[in-house]
Amino acid sequence: MFDVVIRNGRVVDGTGNPWFPADLGISDGKIAAVGRLGDGRGELEIDATDRVVAPGFIDIHSHSDFVLADSTHGDTLAPFAGQGITTLVTGNCGYSPAPINPATRAQLESYTTFLRAGDLPSGWTGFGEYLDYLDQHGTMFNVVPLVAHGALRIHEVGFEGRQLTPDERTRMRDQLRKALEEGAWGLSSGLLYAPGIFAPPEEIEDLAAELEPFGALYASHIRGSSETLLPATKEVIRVGEVNGVPAQHSHIEAFGRPNWPKIDAIIELHEGARERGVDSGFDVIPYIAANTTLLAIFPPWALAGGVDGLLERLRDNEVRARIRRSIEEDVPGWPCWTPGGWPHNLVEATGWQNVSIMWVESERNKPLEGRSLAEIGDARGVHPFDVAADLVLEENGHAMALYFGVSGELEEEAGLEKLLRHPLGAAESDAILTGRGKPHPAAYGTFPRVLGHFVRERRLFSLEEAVRKSTSLPAQRVGLRKRGTLREGNFADVVVFDPRTVDDRTTYRQPSAAPAGIEHVLVNGSPVVRDGVVDSAARAGQVVRRGGPDA
Repeated sequence: MFDVVIRNGRVVDGTGNPWFPADLGISDGKIAAVGRLGDGRGELEIDATDRVVAPGFIDIHSHSDFVLADSTHGDTLAPFAGQGITTLVTGNCGYSPAPINPATRAQLESYTTFLRAGDLPSGWTGFGEYLDYLDQHGTMFNVVPLVAHGALRIHEVGFEGRQLTPDERTRMRDQLRKALEEGAWGLSSGLLYAPGIFAPPEEIEDLAAELEPFGALYASHIRGSSETLLPATKEVIRVGEVNGVPAQHSHIEAFGRPNWPKIDAIIELHEGARERGVDSGFDVIPYIAANTTLLAIFPPWALAGGVDGLLERLRDNEVRARIRRSIEEDVPGWPCWTPGGWPHNLVEATGWQNVSIMWVESERNKPLEGRSLAEIGDARGVHPFDVAADLVLEENGHAMALYFGVSGELEEEAGLEKLLRHPLGAAESDAILTGRGKPHPAAYGTFPRVLGHFVRERRLFSLEEAVRKSTSLPAQRVGLRKRGTLREGNFADVVVFDPRTVDDRTTYRQPSAAPAGIEHVLVNGSPVVRDGVVDSAARAGQVVRRGGPDA
């Protein structure tokens, strides 16, 4: 007798191999049998006739760390489960909830407001304590945590825009090693954002040396995806090369039409690295827009001292005018971590009309959500820069934006398709769900879009390859051995979907729409989605620690 039997499905096992007809038997949270089960019964029986049975999707680039600590996170993060995600790799882009230094806690909280559903709980300071907190309170998903360079740097020096002393770098290495010993799967960096923007390459290379004894991953939101795209790509590869560790280029992209021709070159850089024996790889958001903080439009020198430093500068009319000139006139160049340097001018790359407000904290400015800075400026009779600057001041920096022009535009996805089609390209969401504002469509539709739009409509790759990009490839990149494929003995993270109808039903204007075709989702053998309905109270997930029994 099994706990669950999924019958008569087309099993796409995650390896990339062709589908085959089989039943799936699940017991004690693991896959007990794959094959024809005959009279073998389950306490729960799921008929998968004409349906695909696949491993649960692994989102290799998630930003749900802070929301997972909320007791009601199932309500907020339900759209992830609804699209078939069973495992979240957290701690990306230099943002993680630990370690926390009480002396700089306020700076960490200000830095991460746009990622939180509410106040940051005070139940931890260390990285291991954060994981213990999740264990104690339960999670809807499996959580595979990275520790973030941004959190480590804030722990030591806050947002000081300078190089670190040898003692400070040693203490950061000590904190990283401690987090790895406590279960972190690797290190992430967000080199486009303060404080990562202030770190020279040797700081990252030195820190990442701690990863090698653990076989841990280095994942990076690189310094720039426009003018500096090629040297920034070389930088992430070099960190892996000099330290002998896997290097992951997070949400690989070319930002703005003038930079789309560089896509072939960055692919060649990764291919060349692998030919040299460097374990490099990348992941791709299957959309032509990205979401991040509105603060990302400002030059690095304006961000020294963190949000408070920026607000002070924006209140000074002379400095404010200098910031506007910098955005409108400065062209990013390399090196870009020195005083006055700039790795990635988002507005210069894509234009004010392609920056839309996703979320603001105050009720006063809620009507601006979903509108572009150019549109708001036209309505108010002011320049879009002044819209952004005033909004940042009014919201104390707590605002998110949607940026269009990422490797393509609406109806023009050739660059995006080239990246997503590549064998190294894992699918990921980069979506931020906090229950506030308008989310990115990826929060609801990432994996259904891969399976529907790119498989069935665009015929970019086979269904089996799409599932591989969403399961075993991200598992292999991180180092997970017991998830990502449907094999006996693996944890029973499973999604059942209709290949004829599965699809993303969102738009950029209406991003909150449940996908079509995702019928059942099981996390560690427990149903989280039944007949397309998410059980937001489910807490079947595990905090998966590197080196632990669930790894």
